[in-house]
Amino acid sequence: MGDSDGEDTMETPGLPVEVVVYILSFLHASDRKEASLVCRSWYSASQDPRFQKNITFRFPASASSLELIRGLGRKPRCNLIISQLDGFSISRSLLLEVGLCLGPKLESLALPGSSITEASLLALLPRLTSLRRLDLRGLDSLFMSGAFLSREEHRQQVRSALCGLEELDLSDLRYLSDLTFNRLTGCTPRLRRLSLAGCHIAFEFDPYRGCPVGAVEDSSALLSLRNLRRLLMEQKSTLVALDLSRTSITPESLRTVAQVQGLFLEELILHGCKELTNYSVEVLVKHQPSLLKLDISGCTELTSRSVEAIARGLKSLTHLSLSRDWRITEKGLSDLLLLPSLRSLDLSECLHINGTEMVKGLKGSDAARRQLETLNLRSCTYIRDPAVFFLAQLLGDTLCELDLTSCSNVTDLSVCAVATYLQKLVVLRLGWCKEVTDWGLLGMVQRAKCEPDEETGDKGPRFTRTFGNMGFFKPPCLPFEERPKLVTPNDLEQFRVQAGASLLALSRLQELDLSACSKLTDSSITQVMRFPDLHHLSLSMLPEITDNSLVSTARHCRSLTSLALSHCPGISDRGVAQAAPYLPRLQHLYLSCCNNITDRSLLLLVQHCKRLRTLDISRCNNISTAAVDLLQTRLPFLENLHYKFIGGADLSLAL
Repeated sequence: MGDSDGEDTMETPGLPVEVVVYILSFLHASDRKEASLVCRSWYSASQDPRFQKNITFRFPASASSLELIRGLGRKPRCNLIISQLDGFSISRSLLLEVGLCLGPKLESLALPGSSITEASLLALLPRLTSLRRLDLRGLDSLFMSGAFLSREEHRQQVRSALCGLEELDLSDLRYLSDLTFNRLTGCTPRLRRLSLAGCHIAFEFDPYRGCPVGAVEDSSALLSLRNLRRLLMEQKSTLVALDLSRTSITPESLRTVAQVQGLFLEELILHGCKELTNYSVEVLVKHQPSLLKLDISGCTELTSRSVEAIARGLKSLTHLSLSRDWRITEKGLSDLLLLPSLRSLDLSECLHINGTEMVKGLKGSDAARRQLETLNLRSCTYIRDPAVFFLAQLLGDTLCELDLTSCSNVTDLSVCAVATYLQKLVVLRLGWCKEVTDWGLLGMVQRAKCEPDEETGDKGPRFTRTFGNMGFFKPPCLPFEERPKLVTPNDLEQFRVQAGASLLALSRLQELDLSACSKLTDSSITQVMRFPDLHHLSLSMLPEITDNSLVSTARHCRSLTSLALSHCPGISDRGVAQAAPYLPRLQHLYLSCCNNITDRSLLLLVQHCKRLRTLDISRCNNISTAAVDLLQTRLPFLENLHYKFIGGADLSLAL
């Protein structure tokens, strides 16, 4: 260091790389990424192999992607998601470069939204000798002709490269047949995970030949249950996860799969398989007792009988999804919550759930054995404050994710209970809980409510002699018709000095959804939005918030990567101008129907938010197409831009 006279200077010695690596190990991935931009030595430390595990690079196919792929060649290992590939020269060159620069280093490859040729993929696959995961979902162009891997020399080359492949995703392939399925899986003898979600599988009847499945040899038109069973028998020693979501699997077909001798599945996904019955679940539980993860969401024929069977037979279950199983009631949930290994439970859109049996089950278990980390109660409209209070109290030591979206009877009392007991929460969703107010977020008991019709309070419908309301009864005052007492400056001063259970207690939050909680105002948002690790925030459809909320949030939540402010009329250019400099990490921004947003905001986003990947400015009346064109040319990572009906377009013309 030098003195004020400009004499000899001496550089401060840098920290050893090992010390910098140790320091960076305490940071979240996004913070570590920012730290790597400080200097060359910090960048080198951020490239330590311990930080490079499970990092996936995602980008669309373009000419500029070629240089990126060459740069990734310096990494010891790599995972890629390349979208929008087609049969043109740029895509062919891109796949060729992947094979040349990353071939033996590539561990995972996914090609979503692409339409590549068979020749392009066959030229690439033999070079990927370390590939562990291959995602070919929706790539109908590969299987349409039925000639994929039809030549023996091609199969030998692919087999030698993919002999170590563990995960294969063949979801949503319309033209997958017995022949192409056999050729591809014959090159992958050690599969651990297989996905056939959304594929056209013939489980009992072949519509093309007009005969039962299995009466003929391998079909060139469809994939049959007989062929799937053959694969399960061949790879039963390694296969542990199977996804048959959105297929027409029948109870007897599921029984055939479950009874494969020597097959011990740990994960089974049957989302949207609407023909399954309680009997099929009972058979599944009986023959696959080692299941750890089970998804039977959207199987609308299932009832609580299935829940009871699962609670009896799957003692090691860790993840269970019953979402949209509308016939399920409280029965059996108490036994389910007694499972000591259960980590995740999804009961979203189970309309008959009120939480009573869940509380009973948790109270009946030893506190040390409660391991539930994720609980989804979205759209369970019978859930009320007492249930939330007891659940929060009983799960305070373990719960990290709670979804109460559209639980219309949840009020400020539930928010206070969550803030008091669930201080380990990482994800909290309260969207469309319209009874949540500023008082709940501030952790203060509302001292004055709207005055009832009489001094004794609202006692329900009352007899009247008025003839205008059919039946002579005056309807009761409904809760959503009441307007909460507004928070005053004196109330905020009290909030600052008290030690109440405000949302500030949830210091670990990384995702928060308050969309459509229409009673929230700047009074609470500006006080409680102070989460340094918050990455995803939704404040959409809050008509009372203004630029003050946006600016305060940006200043105190600088790790935000996703921010939703759609349908917030109080947000304007002034707020964006003050907030944008604090949001350099922002990748997804939703501003639809914010009519006070103009071209100036887009210029500010270009200047300060250069990492934007998604931007929604649809129905913003004061934005011009010229500004949108400039935005697209200046933001290199922008993938999804929604700008329908900007500039005050007449919506009636689109009808």
